[in-house]
Amino acid sequence: MASSKEAQIVEVPRLGLGHSDLEISRIGLGCMGMSEFYGTADETESIKTLHGALDLGINFFDTADMYGPHKNEELLGKAFGDRWDRLVLATKFAILRDDQGGFAGLDGRPEYVRSACDASLKRLGVDTIDLYYMHRRDPNVPIEDTVGAMKGLVTAGKVRYLGLSEVTAEELRTAHAIHPISALQSEYSLWSREPEAEIFEVCGELGITFVSYSPLGRGFLTGKIPSRDSLSPGDWRLQNPRFTDEAIAKNRVFVSLLEEIAAQKGATAAQVALNWVLGQNEELVTIPGTTKVSRLKENLAATQFQLSDDEEARIRAALPEETAGARY
Repeated sequence: MASSKEAQIVEVPRLGLGHSDLEISRIGLGCMGMSEFYGTADETESIKTLHGALDLGINFFDTADMYGPHKNEELLGKAFGDRWDRLVLATKFAILRDDQGGFAGLDGRPEYVRSACDASLKRLGVDTIDLYYMHRRDPNVPIEDTVGAMKGLVTAGKVRYLGLSEVTAEELRTAHAIHPISALQSEYSLWSREPEAEIFEVCGELGITFVSYSPLGRGFLTGKIPSRDSLSPGDWRLQNPRFTDEAIAKNRVFVSLLEEIAAQKGATAAQVALNWVLGQNEELVTIPGTTKVSRLKENLAATQFQLSDDEEARIRAALPEETAGARY
């Protein structure tokens, strides 16, 4: 293949979104890191990247009310105010933040669902949200009540399609029986393969698109984080169990494997990681995050080559049974 590190992007593959009439790019853009968690935010650079993503053919953008908190939705509202007709927007509710930005629990009560949606619509500056996710399930509220309220938002014309994030197969079935679920978003990558056990099968059975977040292992699988010293002070990953010194050392096996394959393909470790994720499920899209147009181009070039059966088998055979450190 042409050198994927600087490959010219010709066409971004697209996929029908679940129970909808929408088509979305198989590589979308996760926008969380543009507002917090991974270092200092740069609004000008972020808007440049958001516009660049559209120009490159990415049309699926993922945010949530808790990112910032609230600032990420405001950023997208500012960036896309005159461009909404060119993209599919997904946002989420349920994770609460306090006035200091701390995490304050979950809320899936019907009245909160409705108020959260209204607040997101205002911040984004839109009349309708394309895809509205329950970010996490509130264990104190029956999922039937939460999804019932989400169904009411569709009826009211405030939301077009519904999604869930990080739920069990049983919860997904229960929700889908109340109203068609178009997308199920969960973490999935070489070092987070839990959805393979059951979720993939249920999504396929019910016609639900699987959305993989953190396909690059929060940046670790790119090979750009050899130690904790690579992270800036205040970076959320410094508090994550997979980014302790011990875990980084043990998890280096993932990066070594990716770099080995990448060298043979004329690609980067990130491109091999993304290509692998896309190849595991034909009804899957992924939303790697970045704040740079150059990284967008690198990510999109991951669709320009194919891993051979032998390479797939080598990767599977070399993967550790467990990743060092819990996901959260």
